[in-house]
Amino acid sequence: MTVKLVVNGTPHEVDAAPDTPLLYVLRNDLGLTGPKFGCGLGQCGACTVLVDGVAIRSCTTPASSAARGPITTIEGLGTPDKPHPVQQAFIEEQAGQCAYCINGMIMTTLALIARNKQPTHEQIRSTLNANLCRCGTHMRIVRAVEKAAALSLAQRNGGSDE
Repeated sequence: MTVKLVVNGTPHEVDAAPDTPLLYVLRNDLGLTGPKFGCGLGQCGACTVLVDGVAIRSCTTPASSAARGPITTIEGLGTPDKPHPVQQAFIEEQAGQCAYCINGMIMTTLALIARNKQPTHEQIRSTLNANLCRCGTHMRIVRAVEKAAALSLAQRNGGSDE
């Protein structure tokens, strides 16, 4: 079966069984290795991508059902020279240690900030609760999300925090 996907703004047609996990299509067919295979059960968050702006676990989402909207992976955000504000915040806060979870943390943060421009500390912690980090950089990650919200808000307001 041919599955039609729009990933990071680019249309793709991939030969895959309808129940093939989106993660496999992204990594194996499209070469997008930002989303990681962690648990394979949708519990760790390492595979998180956005489908139509909603954070989903690509290891448990069939590629055919992900075709319902545009898919954004971490590769579709910024560049090394011009990182996305969320990526910049994670860099500045040194939020990644081994960085295996960072894909999921960043993608979950994007979805959070899209629906809540100024999340509280508790809202951030609650949202990221479903993303696992074994290195213990949780406090830096939370600081990065707080900074990302501020950077995104400033960017929307034309560079001013007000």
